[in-house]
Amino acid sequence: MPTETESQPELRVTLGPLSLKNPILTASGTFGFGREMSLHYHLALLGALVTKTVTLHPRQGNPPPRIAETPAGMLNSIGLANPGLEGFLKTELPFLGRFDTARVVNISGETAEEFVRLAERLSQEALVDALELNVSCPNVKRGGMSFGASPEVLAELVAQVRRVTDRPLLVKLTPNVTDIVATGRAAVEAGADILTVANTYLGLAVDWRSRRPILGAVTGGLSGPAIKPLSLRAVWQVSQAVGVPVVGVGGITTVDDVLEYLVVGAQAVAVGTANFLSPQAIPALLAQLHEVLNQEGIERIEDIVGTLEVGVH
Repeated sequence: MPTETESQPELRVTLGPLSLKNPILTASGTFGFGREMSLHYHLALLGALVTKTVTLHPRQGNPPPRIAETPAGMLNSIGLANPGLEGFLKTELPFLGRFDTARVVNISGETAEEFVRLAERLSQEALVDALELNVSCPNVKRGGMSFGASPEVLAELVAQVRRVTDRPLLVKLTPNVTDIVATGRAAVEAGADILTVANTYLGLAVDWRSRRPILGAVTGGLSGPAIKPLSLRAVWQVSQAVGVPVVGVGGITTVDDVLEYLVVGAQAVAVGTANFLSPQAIPALLAQLHEVLNQEGIERIEDIVGTLEVGVH
């Protein structure tokens, strides 16, 4: 962090109705509910803590192995293992209430009705600052198609959730679509306040000697530095097309990664796989962010958002 003789750049950011002390969030599914990481640093450092996905009923998750290391990344197939809504409200939310940071609860359901019930109940809790919809999950009423795969299906879901909550609403887009801009626009038109861009990319790892997939569920979501160029492109395209703030996600491990996402249009970033590499990843990024902004003479981090110059050399 800056010394007493250094000025402190303004790191506060505004994401629509959500105000954060700094632009670094946790990526859902990579931070649990914060318990393990709270042993390494005080969670009040975070701009926001985004929980792992909460579902209406408890879930055991997918069969192991659930994680496979890949070149410059990793595949995960956790399967949304979580204690369910009531378990979260009883045990995890009171724990999160100890920390002075924004609490964003990521939710998922197999039907739109489950999303609505989750949103309605969680919106009654003062400790819930915002909701994030995980729309990469299968919609059982649509033959297993992801909620986020169709602009029309996504818009219908977001509109239903919007009607039952007054909390800031984030929608975490899936990149496994032909046109992520179309799904982003649909989410915003239906009532999303903020877009998270994006979730993991569907991938596969195999052991050719055994002729077997490495993951118990066969396929999984690819994250880590390998996906950064893909997600950076998605953030750039989506942020130009929608009128709401964007949270950039994908392969952030260095302070340069953070700033690249902001320059292409993200107002904040979420750090995921880097937390597996080092539990001190986010505190280190915050310290480096102060240092770099001081070196560059940037007083407000929001001043660099969306400043990418295309076609100018």
